[in-house]
Amino acid sequence: MARQLLAAAVVASLLTSTSVVAAQAVPAAITAAVNDASRPAADKALDANRKPAETLAFAGVKRGMTVAELAAGGGYYTRLLAKVVGPKGKVLVLVRNDRDATRAAGVIKDNPNVTAVPVTMPNITLPEKVDMFWTTENYHDFHNGPTANIAALDKAVFDNLKPDGVFYVEDHSANPGAGLSVTSTIHRMDPDLAKTELTAAGFKIKEGDILKNPNDDRTAANDKAGHFMSDRFMYRAVKP
Repeated sequence: MARQLLAAAVVASLLTSTSVVAAQAVPAAITAAVNDASRPAADKALDANRKPAETLAFAGVKRGMTVAELAAGGGYYTRLLAKVVGPKGKVLVLVRNDRDATRAAGVIKDNPNVTAVPVTMPNITLPEKVDMFWTTENYHDFHNGPTANIAALDKAVFDNLKPDGVFYVEDHSANPGAGLSVTSTIHRMDPDLAKTELTAAGFKIKEGDILKNPNDDRTAANDKAGHFMSDRFMYRAVKP
């Protein structure tokens, strides 16, 4: 009985801290960034599956923002974020190692409003409070490795955001109840567990459904569905 009451309490907590947001109109600055002729052809080839215009609009990226990107990868979203925030905005690429630094350098040379900022995981400290943290398809990886501490990382993100700041989290969905083992075995994340973690850090969750794929096998490795064709959850986690 006690276990049933606890489960009901968790569900009630998630319901009160989560809302689903319908697709929004795409601002002109985002449309211009996605259509920018300077974008690499390899990036543009991913647009049909990644839906960058709708995603950036859902996250709430705007002109003049300072955005910190965690696990920026090859810079697909770094380039777009740089264009959207414009010359009065900034993109801070958080660099954890030499590989991150090398990848960031290729983007920085073409985007003067992008800066590399060395950080130590999970206790990130930035030189300034930011409007948004951004991470796509990597939240599950932050659970892996001997020094992983997702509670500390989520709290560090929360503390480095301005009031009303946003932590945008997008990742490959596992089945609810899949547990943490799938973060390293099939590189997916249980959406409900991610929601619980973010809520525990103090965030209020707004959920989007633009990247859902009901045909995806969420028990298989995330790349089995095809490149960026997995079912993905997207959370705009807001600092009150």
